[in-house]
Parts: sequence; C-alpha cells; structure tokens
Amino acid sequence: MQHPAFEEVTIHHHTADDKAFRKKVIRTTLILSVITVIELGLGLLLYALQLPDDLRRLLIKGVIIILSLAKAFYIVSIFMHLGDEIRNMIMTIVVPLMLFIWFILAFILDGNSYKNLRNKFDQHFKESTSEHPPVDKNKTHEIKPGGKE
Repeated sequence: MQHPAFEEVTIHHHTADDKAFRKKVIRTTLILSVITVIELGLGLLLYALQLPDDLRRLLIKGVIIILSLAKAFYIVSIFMHLGDEIRNMIMTIVVPLMLFIWFILAFILDGNSYKNLRNKFDQHFKESTSEHPPVDKNKTHEIKPGGKE
C-alpha cells in the first residue's frame, strides 16, 4: 500500500463546479470591465476638460490609481487563486510587493529631488535643459520685416 502523500493527483471535473467556475469568471469579467470603463472615462475627462494642475486633476488621477490597484487585487485574487490561500501565504506575497512599491516611490522622489537641486545650484545645467535655449549676450539680434531674424 502506498502512502497517501505519494498517491497520484488527478483532477475531477464536475458539472456543478464548472457552472460555478463559469459564473465566477463572468462575474469577474463584468466587474473588471466596469472598472476599466470608469478608468477610461476619467482619463478622457482629464483631456476633455483641460483642467489645470490643481487639486481636481490630482484627485481624478488618484481615483484612477486606486481603481487600477483594485483591478490588480481582483485579478490576483481570482485568476491567480491567491484569494483561496491561507493568510500566511498571502502575506508572503503581499508584504514584499508593498516594499517594492515603496522602493519605486523612494527612487522617484530621490530622482526628483536631485533634479531640483541640480537646477538650483548648477546654472549651466538649468540653461541646457530648459525649454528656451540660453541667450548669447554678445550676439546682437536684428529683426527683419516679416518677423524673421
């Protein structure tokens, strides 16, 4: 007699399980589709209204990010079956993911701080990366009729 740990693993399909699985997939697809349509609507709203960079625009972008995270959670929970696992297994995956997100944010903020400090203290860098090229003070500009130099 073989030990139960070494028995052959077989998958048994039952019609009740198939129906429940199909129902779960359709429900998940509808939920993800609705969230995606809302995200697209908010994204188009940003460009259609031409909002200035203020609180309303940041609020809309924040809602889009939250909806994207909700979709990611739902996909991992349902399609990757993480929702069916025990709590310790879920934490083994989620905690390093949160640390990775923190790591990305830290690098973005550090890079932005470096850019701002470099613009403040290195005038050559600021002039070479600004929208307008540096003005040569020794060169005289002569404006011709028609607005051309």
